[in-house]
This record gives sequence, structure tokens and C-alpha cells, in this order.
Amino acid sequence: MDALRFAEPLWLVGLLILPWLVWRHIAHGHRLYGSIRFSYLGSLPLPVGFWARVRPLLFAVRIVGLGCLVIAMARPQSGASIVDVSAEGVDIMLVLDVSSSMQARDLGSANRLEVARAVVARFIENRQSDRIGMVVFAGESFTQCPLTLDYDVLLQFLSEIRIAEESWDGTAIGMAMINAINRLRETSGRGGSAGGGSRVAILLTDGVNNAGEIDPATAADVAAAVGVRVYTIGVGAEAHGLRRQGGVDFDEPALQQIAAATGGQYYHATSGEKLAEIYDEIGRLETSEVTSRIHLEYSERYASFLWPGLLLLLGEFALRQTRLRSLP
Repeated sequence: MDALRFAEPLWLVGLLILPWLVWRHIAHGHRLYGSIRFSYLGSLPLPVGFWARVRPLLFAVRIVGLGCLVIAMARPQSGASIVDVSAEGVDIMLVLDVSSSMQARDLGSANRLEVARAVVARFIENRQSDRIGMVVFAGESFTQCPLTLDYDVLLQFLSEIRIAEESWDGTAIGMAMINAINRLRETSGRGGSAGGGSRVAILLTDGVNNAGEIDPATAADVAAAVGVRVYTIGVGAEAHGLRRQGGVDFDEPALQQIAAATGGQYYHATSGEKLAEIYDEIGRLETSEVTSRIHLEYSERYASFLWPGLLLLLGEFALRQTRLRSLP
């Protein structure tokens, strides 16, 4: 709701004169008109026309006009509430495994990649002021989308992710982490000790590192050195150490080591519902710091009183000098 104030409130004292003018008009108005005494007027045909009825209203028009001018001189201003919101967002790189093993259907009716896409899409939609990017990997890693605030574009890239072809199949966890870390290192003034926000990587995989020049432990050390926190998610119905699940090697200890070395957490997703809960928990852990400041922005409103007041007074003056002029 708009706030109202007067920039020159002392002018409002002038409104006190208006009641005095009304009293003076009522108490002494009869002195302004001549009179003729009749013993009885009932037999006289004295038609009362439109202008005769309007004439008593002229004084009311003058009072209203003067009141409008006084208010205009006080400079009324209306102010709308303006909210400035500033947020120190989190920089997040989503690191997704797209190797052939992600075709397994142990998380629900869809395969692992399809379930992961749906959960990650909801995670993205729930963020507000964070820059989010995405790296996909199999035997090689690629930046699917750099850090961005354009979530529509990011969701479009996410929907286009497919299972890796045989020519580049594999699981290069270490290289994928380095790719994500390099993207996060390019940020300036937002994350780590130099800024207020966090730099985070969320790694989802269902396999063991078997490709690439860098092993996951080395990549974890690099992440810790530059202040990137890594959350790791192992996908599969069961995982106890290094266990084969339908042709999938799931290296739980390695993912635990990565999370511990970087200050993140390790999670194990055994179903689509569990995976959704994991991303929700990460979302609660990595919140943006939002501050707001409310102020009022005022704009002048005196013209809304000045012009009506002038028109009323000019109209009243014009009628008294023409149609409703009093004879001496």
C-alpha cells in the first residue's frame, strides 16, 4: 500500500481558515444581499430556475477550490515500497555419469539416467540465485553447460543428455571432477574464502573409475585445495564396498573418501525416492544468503490538487461574473 506524506506540511495550517470562512458566510451572508419586505408572498408567482438553485453552491465550490490549493502547496507525495534483494548465491556444478551402466533399471520403472534427470531437474527448479553448470562423463568428460543463472537453458541441456556411445564409454570420475573444479575455479569473488558464497560439485555415478589420466583421490585433493566441496552420490540398489551389481562396479569407499577430503558428504541412492531425498538434503545444506532492504520511493502528487483547485476557483469566478452575476 502506498504511503502518503507532505513535503511542506506547514501549509496545511491554511486549512484552519476554511472553517472560519464558512462560519463568516453563514453568520454574515445575509448582509451581502438586498431585501424587499412583502406582507405575504404566497400569492406571488416566483419561479425558481436551475441557476437560482445553483447559486448557493458557488460558495461551496470556492471553499473546495481553496482547500485543494492549500493541499497542493503542502506538496503531497506518495511513496511505494521498494524492496532491494541481494543474494550471495552458491556456484554448483552437477557432475552426471552417462556411461552405459546407467541404463540399469534398479531405481524404478525408468533407467538410472532417466531417474537422475528428473530428480536433477527438480533440484534446479528449486534454486533461485545460484549459478549452476553441468558436466557429463563416461570414458571422457564434457561440459554440458557452463555456470549460468538461465535455468531454462540448463534444463534444456539436461533433457538432451543421453547414454554414452560405445566409442567413449567408461567411467572417468577423476577427469570429470577436474573439469568441474576448473569451471568453479573460474568464478571470481563468489565462493571459497575470497567471497561469501560456496563452490560445490555434486557427483553422481554408478561405477568405479576406469578411464582418464587423473584418479579420483588426486582430484579430491585439488578440490580441497581450491575450496570446492564435493557431494558424492553412489547409484545402485546395493553397495557394500566394491561389489558387482549386474555388471556395474560401484566403488563406495572411493566416493566416501572424496566427500570426506573436500568437506562434503557421501550418499547412496537405492531408489528414485531416495535419490530425490538426497538432492533435497543437499539443497538444504547449500542455501543462498539472501538479504533485503526496504525503502520508500516518493513521487509528487500536488498536481492532483493544484489543477482541480484552480479550475474550481476559475469556474466560480467566471459564473459570478457572467450567468450568476449579482446586480449592485
